[in-house]
Amino acid sequence: MIYDRKLHASKPALPEGYEKAFTIDLQSDKKTYLIVNLSALAVAAVMFLIGCLVTPFRALYADGSISVLLLRAGVLIVGSVAYIILHELVHGITMRYYGSKTVKYGFTGSYAYAGSSDFYDRASYIVITLAPVVFWGIVLLILCLVLPASWFWVAYMIQIFNISGAAGDAYVTFRLIRSPRDILISDSGVKMEVYRRTEE
Repeated sequence: MIYDRKLHASKPALPEGYEKAFTIDLQSDKKTYLIVNLSALAVAAVMFLIGCLVTPFRALYADGSISVLLLRAGVLIVGSVAYIILHELVHGITMRYYGSKTVKYGFTGSYAYAGSSDFYDRASYIVITLAPVVFWGIVLLILCLVLPASWFWVAYMIQIFNISGAAGDAYVTFRLIRSPRDILISDSGVKMEVYRRTEE
């Protein structure tokens, strides 16, 4: 099972018999960076249209009160910033779940990150990659279902941010699924280095 942390425990050092296969660096690889971000914008646009079918966007400001609208805008801004921090925190918690003793957090100027010097197998790293979007996706979905229509868009816009912002995570997952099962991944937070077994 992918949730068996003993079976999928991280390794503090690269075992013998492995060599670097490829590197994923979404910040330095401009072509991939562009593709991922255009994909994120497309997902955000589709989700916005779906949201309009569920609850008209005018519900956000339909009561006509400037003070209430400013309150919602403030909650949205604070909620979005909190989401970024909590998103990376879930990455970090999942890394620790699989045995990492030290997780570092940071901000590059274009995105926040959680990283570790440990090495993860393919299954555990895919869980680490997708854990935040799944966990917060469920939390935000519940909020969208229980909040009144006037507050729906506050939660839903953060959900759009959550799902569309996972375009990079989806790209990484796609690359790893197409790789051999026995690869190991190191994620410094800035880039991911993938190692494969050398042929004996």
